[in-house]
Amino acid sequence: MPAKDIYHNNFKNALIKDKWEITHDPYTITFGSKGIFVDIGAERMLAAARNNEKIAVEIKSFRSASDIYDLETAIGQYVFYRSLLTRYEPDRKLYLAVPASVFMSTFNEPIARPVLEDLSIAVIAFEPQQELIVKWIP
Repeated sequence: MPAKDIYHNNFKNALIKDKWEITHDPYTITFGSKGIFVDIGAERMLAAARNNEKIAVEIKSFRSASDIYDLETAIGQYVFYRSLLTRYEPDRKLYLAVPASVFMSTFNEPIARPVLEDLSIAVIAFEPQQELIVKWIP
């Protein structure tokens, strides 16, 4: 199992504060003899619909020397996971969680915006120190 992101627990606490129940830590998807580990699986009861909203979240801190390299890596991993998740549990939506500072800087770069839009990357921006979710982009 891969190491947890440095903000793993901060983000997990932010989800809990946002009324999500953590159901998987990590969320494992196995195909054949290989498997992947998405950082978190969570559910939230939707009262009006009387069913559960299910998500899987991959958390990325963007701490290398190149934010574009981190973005390339995160998008590749996200697309790979989303493809498998669609086949494994199609009613669970995948999100990419990043610190709000990364969302405001890297994700707003002219080189990043078209790729994020074209690939329909669902994003959660969070404040690690306050353990708060500040933005959802489905």
